[in-house]
Amino acid sequence: MPIYEYRAAKEEESCAHCAPGFDVLAKVSDAELTVCPVCGNAIARVISRVSVVGGNAHLLKESHFANRGFTQYKKVGGGVYEKTAGDGPRYISDDGK
Repeated sequence: MPIYEYRAAKEEESCAHCAPGFDVLAKVSDAELTVCPVCGNAIARVISRVSVVGGNAHLLKESHFANRGFTQYKKVGGGVYEKTAGDGPRYISDDGK
C-alpha cells in the first residue's frame, strides 16, 4: 500500500495537523482525501518522490550465476574481461584473439 502525503490547501485555513503536512497509508483503490480529518478544512495531495527498495541484490552474486550454469565476466581494461563465476575461459578479449 502506498503512503500518500497531504497538506492544507490554504495555509491560513489550517490546523497544527494539516499545515505542516501529514501522511496516510491507504490502498490505491481508496478515494483521495479532500478534507483534514482533524479540522475539516480543504487539503490537497502532494506529489512527492518515491522510495524504491531493491531486494534482488542476491541475483548479482557470483554464486547465483555459477549455480545456474552461466559464466559472468567483469571488464578489467583494454578490451579484456576476467571471469568472476562459471565454467568459461578465465579471460576473454574483444580483439578477436
